[in-house]
Amino acid sequence: MSIANILIIILIILIAVLAGLYFFGRRLQKRQNEQQAQMEAAKQTVSMLVIDKKMLRLKDSGLPQMVIDQTPKLMRRSKMPIVKAKIGPRVMTLVADANVFDLIPVKKEVKATVSGIYITAVKGVRGPLEAPTPKKKGLFARFRKNK
Repeated sequence: MSIANILIIILIILIAVLAGLYFFGRRLQKRQNEQQAQMEAAKQTVSMLVIDKKMLRLKDSGLPQMVIDQTPKLMRRSKMPIVKAKIGPRVMTLVADANVFDLIPVKKEVKATVSGIYITAVKGVRGPLEAPTPKKKGLFARFRKNK
């Protein structure tokens, strides 16, 4: 076999892989849009007192067993933003959106947009929320910026 034949075979394989990824990505995007529409339809604005917030594994979070069983296997091992809040007379365990988690103040009252057990947005009840303090850069991050 010549080099040209080998390159043509590799090119055909790459095109097939890229086409597969394209169609798989479109299907996942469509599914995500449907889920987003369902969340928008089910959202409610509630006033809550945030008791605690942590990044916890799903099995350590205190969520109902039914919720843990419904999550994919890969998500069970990763850490998720979990918020314990008092909504009315009940203390509930909720899952926060990753973008919203840093904005949630601890031991303060907030107005949150909740869809099921998922916090999608947060507003301060008494004035605006404080912006989170920027994290310190690590040693390698400082060296990368200098170069």
